[in-house]
Amino acid sequence: MKNDILIVGAGFAGSVTARELAEAGLTVQVIDKRPHIAGNAYDEPDAHGILVHRYGPHIFHTNGERIFQYLSRFTEWRPYEHRVRGVVGGRMYPFPINRDALNQLYGLDLDEAGAAAFFEQVREPREPVLTSEDVVLNSVGRDLYEKFFLNYTRKQWGLEPSELKAGVAARIPVRTNTDDRYFTDTFQAMPLHGYTKMFEAMLDHPNITVQLGVDFEDVRERETFRHVVYTGPIDAYFRYVHGPLPYRSLRFEHEHLADIDQYQETGTVNYPNEHAYTRITEFKHLTGQTHRGTSIVREYPQAEGDPYYPVPRAENEALFKRYEALAKAEPNVTFVGRLAQYRYYNMDQVVGAALAASRQLIESLR
Repeated sequence: MKNDILIVGAGFAGSVTARELAEAGLTVQVIDKRPHIAGNAYDEPDAHGILVHRYGPHIFHTNGERIFQYLSRFTEWRPYEHRVRGVVGGRMYPFPINRDALNQLYGLDLDEAGAAAFFEQVREPREPVLTSEDVVLNSVGRDLYEKFFLNYTRKQWGLEPSELKAGVAARIPVRTNTDDRYFTDTFQAMPLHGYTKMFEAMLDHPNITVQLGVDFEDVRERETFRHVVYTGPIDAYFRYVHGPLPYRSLRFEHEHLADIDQYQETGTVNYPNEHAYTRITEFKHLTGQTHRGTSIVREYPQAEGDPYYPVPRAENEALFKRYEALAKAEPNVTFVGRLAQYRYYNMDQVVGAALAASRQLIESLR
């Protein structure tokens, strides 16, 4: 085999690693079992010409200037600050919960200090904070927990918040000001021409070849490489020797509305208490496209299907540690990415992990 490195998966982890290794002079073969690059960030124009994210909305945000500048080599950006509304009792409220949400929901006129006092009054102190339920009750109390978080979590994860580790809910802030942005990171933007175009530029290097529609299982026994970079599910790599790791999947229902210029007031609207779906995203908010129609996607969480989210529970982490021990002992294989490291990574965190893994690998192969 002419290539030095086999990279399994053409998403963020695999593509960033491929580019770094190629620029270091190594020849790289990238494979992906899907018929496209870009992993879950894959976007494409739908039949009506609107750029849609096939696997649900991907909103880029980071506080890491180094990571933002790295990706800027492969794309121009469209500034975009994501906003979300949560529907409770048939009305839309800013989400994450902020001062405006409190005032609108309870008919109050709180200033920032008043909002802080309100949260302090209604919160249920929890010590220690171990679960997602603990996080939310400790922060906003029972009524807001039941209105915005409880049923959404049940739908998203198929579990009670008390069964999930604290980190799930800790990702969602609570604000005493009127900031209604979903993220407050320093860098918030969307690739100007889409994620797929960014990945095409990243993988455009003479030392990189890409094969799509190729399953790792079909090549692992018959091809020889100096090193393998694996970004798929770690339990699948080891053929589920310790049993399958739990993942949460999603089903996406895409719809085009030909006669509506705008379907909803923000990019995403959450439905914590109604419907089988958790949220609706309207893509024109994200892309800034001008079009006489609009395209939306509804997300239905489910147990079966492609793995999207590692399920953050203590017993799952313990099972992962058994696979991690196997991974550390596996010769000439690097495991990196959300599925390979069983981590609920954001996109920028995956990029950071891939850059770190690339540096270590380049050093070891010299």
